[in-house]
Amino acid sequence: MSKAEIMAALPKLSAHERGEILEKLWHLEEAFGPTDQEKKLLNEAQAAYDANPTAGAPWSEVEAKLRKQP
Repeated sequence: MSKAEIMAALPKLSAHERGEILEKLWHLEEAFGPTDQEKKLLNEAQAAYDANPTAGAPWSEVEAKLRKQP
């Protein structure tokens, strides 16, 4: 099955079936862990937070801004 076929089939699945797929994907991601580039980005983000923990915004604000973008 191609990626395009999988993507087309996802909306046709029940919420329970999509949840099972999501859980499987998370397990696969956890098994491999972050890439070296992802680790670098995570470490940089953690260092920035540690240096100034009040510089960020609450998730609700970030999410609202992201949803407003086209």
